[in-house]
Amino acid sequence: MNKLDRFISLIGILALVLAATAAWAQSGMGPGRGQGLGWGAGDPYSRMYDPKTVETLSGEVVTVDKFTPGRRMSYGVHFTLKTEKETIPVHLGPSWYMEKQAVTITQGDKVEVTGSRITYQGKPTIIAAEVKKGGQVLKLRDAAGVPAWAGQGRR
Repeated sequence: MNKLDRFISLIGILALVLAATAAWAQSGMGPGRGQGLGWGAGDPYSRMYDPKTVETLSGEVVTVDKFTPGRRMSYGVHFTLKTEKETIPVHLGPSWYMEKQAVTITQGDKVEVTGSRITYQGKPTIIAAEVKKGGQVLKLRDAAGVPAWAGQGRR
């Protein structure tokens, strides 16, 4: 193989890598791309948020875990909240967004959650709009349920 053939092969490989990277980013697979991962404002999971079922609960965080709410979605973060009346999962948002927040939620935290009560996989669940922990407030959605991360990375 002469130098010209090697150069053409190298250019071909580079073109394939760039094309794959561009397709990956456009599909929403990169961090900060809520759209295309099921985390965008118009995606099926986000549309589960119902402003008519918003309530506020207080209690203690029992566990904090990652979860995947739907097919082809990136990981999200949720915790289990133990109140005086029930123990209920609370969905926060995509892990790539949660990792950037100043407010962190850990096991044993006392919190107040405002969010939409839905039925998720046959069980009552809260999709959080806001979590208060001490004097800190973690804003996740507006009053209509539009996620705070919607459109991030597209500016």
